[in-house]
Amino acid sequence: MLTFPNPVNDYAARSTAGLVVLLAVVAIIVNHPIVYALLAIGFALRVASGPTLSPFGQLSVRVIVPYVIKKTKLVPGPPKRFAQTIGLVVSGTALVLSLLGFGLGAQIATGVLIVAALLESVLGFCLGCTIFGYLQRWGVIPDSVCEACNNISLRSRETSGEQVSG
Repeated sequence: MLTFPNPVNDYAARSTAGLVVLLAVVAIIVNHPIVYALLAIGFALRVASGPTLSPFGQLSVRVIVPYVIKKTKLVPGPPKRFAQTIGLVVSGTALVLSLLGFGLGAQIATGVLIVAALLESVLGFCLGCTIFGYLQRWGVIPDSVCEACNNISLRSRETSGEQVSG
């Protein structure tokens, strides 16, 4: 139950990112710790288990991708988990700032989250995955963590051929 999938359907990740954008916008508007907590909990659940325990992940995997998007594009899981971990850190920071009474700081942190999630959702550009690739090239993340990730630019070109799932 507490495993992250590998590979990951990129379209599920993108639709989950779209849902994150919606909740993050609500968090900025409402500016209340409970909404920031929901964001952080969602990221924690996705880091722990991918879509298994995450309501947004389940909605993406069971409804949005099979019935709306109807496409499959498999990409390595470790960079996506890394990206979710960055989302957890940023949303956790927003939560702590909100709890400490720094609502503007929480809103700014959440704004950063919105930019990254919009890039993923709309353009298919995973900022966390790109950072993961650089860290792997620089030797910070060992090649054994993700053999398919050794050349993230090559991987992006190889996986760009979209397939329709049946």
